[in-house]
Amino acid sequence: MDRVLITSIALLSLLSGSAVAADMGMPLKAPPPPAPTWSGCYVDAGGGYGMWNQDHNLSFAPPIAGLTTTVTTTDGGRGWLGRFGGGCDYQFTVAGLGNFVIGAFGDYDPMSLGGSNSPNEVFNFGGAIGTTPITANENETGAWYVGARLDYLITPSVLTYVDGGYTGTRFTQTAEFSTLSGAGISFGYPNFTAQGWFLGSGFEYALNMPWIPIHGLFLQTEYRYSQYGSVSLAETNLVTGAPTGNTEIIKPSVQTITTALVWRFNWVGQ
Repeated sequence: MDRVLITSIALLSLLSGSAVAADMGMPLKAPPPPAPTWSGCYVDAGGGYGMWNQDHNLSFAPPIAGLTTTVTTTDGGRGWLGRFGGGCDYQFTVAGLGNFVIGAFGDYDPMSLGGSNSPNEVFNFGGAIGTTPITANENETGAWYVGARLDYLITPSVLTYVDGGYTGTRFTQTAEFSTLSGAGISFGYPNFTAQGWFLGSGFEYALNMPWIPIHGLFLQTEYRYSQYGSVSLAETNLVTGAPTGNTEIIKPSVQTITTALVWRFNWVGQ
């Protein structure tokens, strides 16, 4: 009797265990990892090196012996800059072509790109009319950018991209001095801002290294070219504030190379 009872209990236990296992879908498997995606938002910070050039010429209030404008010449400057920004991206797939990412972003570059502004000024020496070079120290102090980018995924964690959009920048200038003698003069052109467009290209990749504790950290490197529209500047007597009648037309362009760390808030990838 005891043996029959024990055998019945063992059989019931075995059948119950099999039913529970069947209900739970045994054997259990770990869920697959989520598919890599670049969709989401990010912030970035970095720095780099920049160079600006500006084409410029002067026009004069007539009459100056028939002289109305000077020839166009070019000056430039260079120096270091920082970069801070952020944006949002969306990943999608094109059949037969691969994975792409589109996005919108904004950046600000605090700069110290120092150079010179050296227009030619008119002189009248003993009735002889001509021009002489005048110089002012000029510095690009900052630039902002609003744009869009198109990325192509080389691997799930590496992409290359092109970007472009709208940009503005600010330049400051000192009082003028004689390029030939270095002596200061009481004239100058004002600080100014300019607006234009930019194009860039770069790459970005995930820093998937065990010694980096922050998930979603990337390294980005980019070359960017900015072209700004012409700006008209009126020269003034810095003592009296009166205009001299000279007007300088300036058209700057800027090139930058930057490297930045990018943190993607909801990065899902390898």
